[in-house]
Amino acid sequence: MTAMTASSFETFGPSHLAMLALFVAGIWPVVLLGRAQRGATDPRRVSRWFAVAVMAFTIPMQVVDFLPGQYSFNTTLPLQLCDFAWIAAVIALFTHHRFFVALAYFWGLVLTTQGLLTPWLTADFPNPKYVGFWGMHILIVWAAIYLTWGLGLRPAWRDYATTVATTATWAISVFTFNAITGTNYGFLNHKPSSGSLLDYLGPWPSYVVLEVLIVAAVWALMTWPWVASARRTGQAANIAAC
Repeated sequence: MTAMTASSFETFGPSHLAMLALFVAGIWPVVLLGRAQRGATDPRRVSRWFAVAVMAFTIPMQVVDFLPGQYSFNTTLPLQLCDFAWIAAVIALFTHHRFFVALAYFWGLVLTTQGLLTPWLTADFPNPKYVGFWGMHILIVWAAIYLTWGLGLRPAWRDYATTVATTATWAISVFTFNAITGTNYGFLNHKPSSGSLLDYLGPWPSYVVLEVLIVAAVWALMTWPWVASARRTGQAANIAAC
């Protein structure tokens, strides 16, 4: 085993900063790619290739997590919100359905980006867990940016409400699973061992309550400009109909 393989991930260390730079560098090209598809005869054509790229990268990495030596009951099960976020992003890219576009937008831009800034990760490059973590998180956020600022599929208040309800359902279900099994998916039952933004929100359960309130408020602020813009132009929010 090489020293690189055995090394541990360091928050804001070289490998972390490299992935953040890659993420930022890809934002504008993703927006341009989406805008180039506006008005196209079949705007879903490129979106579907994007979805295939997400799956081609993410699914093998999910499989790797279940291999001997990689699998851990406490961390491998696909119960984190990001595990559902990439599925929502793929469906949104394939269909442009407003429910899944909204999930990709709200989950991707707020919750998944937290994983980019304060990753719960111990393995460094080129460990498969490192590659899988960064590939999943970066592609989810890029997909949300592509759909919203690229294609112009924007949220309305009902999309905000359905996302809040869906997220609450996930949180209650995963919290119950954690309580039964002793796991901590979603960090709903206690804080992660590594540093995160949750450290600023007090002990359990206050940090969970504050996190919910903060996220709901941020999502509302992320919805209001699109709705206000649509009202000013006398148009409905430009998002695909169910």
